[in-house]
Amino acid sequence: MVADGAGRTPEGTTDRGAGPRQTWAALPWLVRSAVVWSACLVVVVAGLYLLGKIAVLLAPLAIALAATIFLTALLDPVQLALRRLRLPAALAALLTVLLLLGLLFGVGALVWSLTAGQFSELSQELGQGLQRTRDFVTSTLPVTDQQIDRLLGQAREGLGQDSVDPVSSARTAAEVVGSALLALVLLFFLLKDGRSMWHWTLSRSTGPNQRVTAEAGRAGWRTLGAYSRGTMMIAAIDAIGIGLALVLLRVPLAFPLALITFFGGFIPIIGATVAGAVAVLVALAAKGPVTALLVLAAVIAVQQIEGNLLEPLIMKRQVRLHPAVILVAVTAGTLIAGIAGAFVSVPITAVVWRIVDTVQQHRQRPTSATPPPTPA
Repeated sequence: MVADGAGRTPEGTTDRGAGPRQTWAALPWLVRSAVVWSACLVVVVAGLYLLGKIAVLLAPLAIALAATIFLTALLDPVQLALRRLRLPAALAALLTVLLLLGLLFGVGALVWSLTAGQFSELSQELGQGLQRTRDFVTSTLPVTDQQIDRLLGQAREGLGQDSVDPVSSARTAAEVVGSALLALVLLFFLLKDGRSMWHWTLSRSTGPNQRVTAEAGRAGWRTLGAYSRGTMMIAAIDAIGIGLALVLLRVPLAFPLALITFFGGFIPIIGATVAGAVAVLVALAAKGPVTALLVLAAVIAVQQIEGNLLEPLIMKRQVRLHPAVILVAVTAGTLIAGIAGAFVSVPITAVVWRIVDTVQQHRQRPTSATPPPTPA
């Protein structure tokens, strides 16, 4: 039977073999799966990119929200302990915020008194270490000073290092102060009313959606709390271990270097690597290559002990991510929002993965076996 130009057979019936649906059905299943997954990936990446751009445009607000959520997850056990003492919610939240401010100001005053006159010396030591490294590279590798200068110039161009603008600096300082104040106010309200806000959100959904939302929300919040507390403990352990090694090797500026290591610990893999490189450069400038190699060995030993022994004990299994996933998340966060993006990328990835995993497990369970939602 041969169809005419109108797509009909001589008997007047329509030829079902032509058309978009029939063409799609005729494709191999592998091609169809690749098309569907590619389209989903494009939509997800475009959505994440759009959210990242919006966060960059609203950087002060986004940073304040991220800091607030991180601090709320970190301080929630303190607020719960105060509530068990039968304190009102507002008073417990206020005492928790005041405790945080007291710790921050106390640690800041201690750090300032111990290191106020050492950061200029740290800059000089870093410059000397970089110069020694440069001399070593030019003497052992077929690289000239002009080539290194050209690479450094290209790096500065890529980083966009321009002259300091007083107006821009003042605006940045005002944004930082405003973000800090906003984060403190939001922290108080989340500690005071966070659970009632969550219960109100759950009341907007009904039936199975309420169950899965409650379970996924609890799992994500537990993951964020475990990540924030575990990251702080691991950063402190890294700083103490590397700081003790620097003191034993009599490397100058041990306390500022330990402080840099502590803050670098909040950015997984990359932060610890950069902090270790700074310590090695200072040791190279102050004590020579032998001490620098010993510091490098100490940094590697502390990081290996932390990564292979302490992290599995401190971090819960549901929080841990594969190093490849961490690297991709940190790189993507850095490209989108700089240091702030690197800081929040890993906890966001861990929380999202935990929520998706919980929803998937919920769907695989029989409906009758699903427990009713309980307060978070």
